[in-house]
Amino acid sequence: MTSPEPAESRPQTRTQSRTQGRTAQTATLAEIAREAGVSAPTVSKVLNGRADVAPATRARVEDLLRAHGYRRRRAEATRSPLIDLVFHELESAWAMEVIRGVENVARDAGLSVVLSESAGRLTPGRTWADQVAARRPHGVVLVLSGLDASQRALLTSRSIPFVVMDPAGDPGADVPSIGATNWQGGLAATRHLVELGHRRIGAITGPSQMMCSRARIDGYRAALETAGLPVDHELIADGDFHHEAGYRRGLELLRRPDRPTAVFAGNDLQALGLYEAARELGLRIPEDLSVVGFDDLPVAPLVGPPLTTVRQPLTEMAEAAAKLVLDLGREEGTPAATRVELATSLVVRSSTASPLAGR
Repeated sequence: MTSPEPAESRPQTRTQSRTQGRTAQTATLAEIAREAGVSAPTVSKVLNGRADVAPATRARVEDLLRAHGYRRRRAEATRSPLIDLVFHELESAWAMEVIRGVENVARDAGLSVVLSESAGRLTPGRTWADQVAARRPHGVVLVLSGLDASQRALLTSRSIPFVVMDPAGDPGADVPSIGATNWQGGLAATRHLVELGHRRIGAITGPSQMMCSRARIDGYRAALETAGLPVDHELIADGDFHHEAGYRRGLELLRRPDRPTAVFAGNDLQALGLYEAARELGLRIPEDLSVVGFDDLPVAPLVGPPLTTVRQPLTEMAEAAAKLVLDLGREEGTPAATRVELATSLVVRSSTASPLAGR
């Protein structure tokens, strides 16, 4: 029976005394193999991140390894020169801004970026976690995604740090994350419309399960309530942050006999869909309808008219997430700040005006 590789560290309660030519740690690995009902080489494969182990077997062995206190050291030499970047969806200009930010940091560190997508799920599949464990990257950045308990345990047992950017839900107090001031952004967008004189202000939300979407619409409500305006739930349409939702929900709002004179579209893609709906109905922006987006994608100043929007510093957020995951992977200790929110700001362009502008 072979001894485990030096990259592994044994529990503090075990000793290094040798019995019949074997260390206490080797005996523990044999115990783990017996308890798991597998061979010692299979335990070794799990310890060393080999991919050729069935997921159920790997999970069983991982549970026993954790119970016995095995934990990898953060040895730079054992890592692949990679950062894993995981999206729940990879299909828009929004994602390109995030990729650019992570690439900037990876390039400076001499690393490459591995992209993957969880096909709309907010948690990657178990196969993904096994693949990451086998790759041993310097770290993982998850965008609008999260990890379940077993995935977190697997990455932790491999000493693979992870950071969530723009978390979909509350990632937990112990999960490093980078976000933006979404509530403040929703407040600023709606307050701008109120200050222009709008009183019937609609909104197209993002997915209800996403924390950033809920925060933006809460900011919208707060701005109306602060101004003494009622929150008309008939003017709040459920969206999903896609162009098509902005178009469809925009048509519904704008066909109302008491249609809104302004709409906070929740993000830029939905704002562009709203533009299309307004054109189809013969409404002019901003003379008949003011529109505010969120994100400030590169296309925002290029559309006609240029879009007023809330700038979310996507590239800077991605850079911060990548830097944080690399800092977490170093031996010096945990960074002082592991939960960070970057400021949003209102960018006023030509898609908003007084509701009297068209009269």
